[in-house]
Amino acid sequence: MLSRYLLVPVHPAGWPFIAAFALGAVILALIAQPLGWLGAILTLWCVYFFRNPDRVTPIRDGLVVSPADGYVQFVDSAVPPDGLGMGEAPRPRVCVFMSVFDVHVNRIPIAGRVAAKVYRPGAYLNASLDKASEENERMAVKLELDDGRDLAFVQIAGLVARRILCPLAEGERVRTGERFGLIRFGSRVDVYLPEGVHPLVAVGQRALAGETVLADLASTEPARAGEVR
Repeated sequence: MLSRYLLVPVHPAGWPFIAAFALGAVILALIAQPLGWLGAILTLWCVYFFRNPDRVTPIRDGLVVSPADGYVQFVDSAVPPDGLGMGEAPRPRVCVFMSVFDVHVNRIPIAGRVAAKVYRPGAYLNASLDKASEENERMAVKLELDDGRDLAFVQIAGLVARRILCPLAEGERVRTGERFGLIRFGSRVDVYLPEGVHPLVAVGQRALAGETVLADLASTEPARAGEVR
């Protein structure tokens, strides 16, 4: 069981960065040994950043799981991004913020078909700011669900993020909890739920991608509140 925590897989997109960090560590060691230790520490951090652990995803129909590791930053209502064809009416939204210490591999929040995918270039403001959803670089994906409803999730670049990876293709069928992409070095993922669906998480709560249930499409439970204890 210990190997599960020590031998965590690394996302393929991380290997070029890890190799570059390792090469830098060797060069620093040749210059001065203390600098080499600094380079080694940074290389280990890079490996840690690109870790890609398995997750146990609840598979009951209707459950919406978190697409990202991090903490729930906003639970509110907002208009879905332009270009997805989801109208101008605000929808329930859950925003999960990832720090540079969180797993950055993103996962599908619920099974469905990719109906639209829209990329928008933009700024690199701190992703913890609400205006980052409008001004930052982002990739928005609309899913058509099996019950006829739709849902959107948006990868938002952060203050030091410079690349969003999202290889999904329009028309592709996806399953809840599947890995689908990555945002490098700190960012945020927003989920726009179907109208009338209440989020089941509270602001400040920790979320695990592919495991934490954000909402239940079949539930009539009202939105939850939370407090620090």
